[in-house]
Amino acid sequence: MTHSPRILTHTGASRLAGVIGWPVDHSQSPRLHGYWLAHHGIDGAYVPLAVPPDRLAEALAGLPALGFSGANVTIPHKAAVIPLVHHVTAVARQIGAVNTLIVNGDGTITGTNTDAQGFLDNLKQQAPAWTPARPAAVIGAGGAARAVCAALIKAGVPEILLFNRTIDKAAELAESLRIHRAAAIFPLPLTGGMWKARARDIGLMVNATALGMTGHPALELDLSVLQPDAVVADIVYAPLKTPLLVTAEQFGLTTVDGLGMLLHQARAGFSQWFGVMPEVTDELRAFVLSGINA
Repeated sequence: MTHSPRILTHTGASRLAGVIGWPVDHSQSPRLHGYWLAHHGIDGAYVPLAVPPDRLAEALAGLPALGFSGANVTIPHKAAVIPLVHHVTAVARQIGAVNTLIVNGDGTITGTNTDAQGFLDNLKQQAPAWTPARPAAVIGAGGAARAVCAALIKAGVPEILLFNRTIDKAAELAESLRIHRAAAIFPLPLTGGMWKARARDIGLMVNATALGMTGHPALELDLSVLQPDAVVADIVYAPLKTPLLVTAEQFGLTTVDGLGMLLHQARAGFSQWFGVMPEVTDELRAFVLSGINA
């Protein structure tokens, strides 16, 4: 049986963090970090910070003054914060987005991105048998696809196949991540002999679009041509089992849902702000999922 974590009383010494977005009421981060704070008995708080775009610079400047240890960054500020912080990590520049801010001891702010590592950690947890020995296919060319491609590059996959409705955008992604010599670019929808010819080589396929999300059309894809040991991953977590994952399971393929990426990407920030590296457990998944489905 899953139990909600107990509520802690904050003191004047509470460590502070939050999530900056506009709007921000959709974010699951306060629920997620609140669970970890209570689970570990930490005197701290993680709060939603609704910041309009024209006040983003002011908000960032106020974090050190207010005693914040850092914050997450969500839509629409992930790219906009890059020129506003003092330091930007290499992975954040590679992805072109910041999702985590760390307030340093001297009052400066470092911007980084934990999405790529979160994707890899989730992949390892849900598909432990997967190896980067074969090419990977990524559907989409937006911010999420950038993070996924960065993760796959780090993992050492030999080739990344990019599938997107707009070929120019996929080409720009390949160029910006410097994977164009090891990337093939294809238009959507994925049909015909071109898909079937390449699909047999794929060890991992990732949907990095909103297709399959509640209120969006499903991703139409022939999974029958994938090898039996191929892994199908989806960054969407509402619903937890997208039509793509349901179909993949019907073919006996290993599947990886998007909720784990959300949970794993949060671990590094929590560790920096509150001094404890938390774990992603079944109880945590159930607790956060109950908030998404509420």
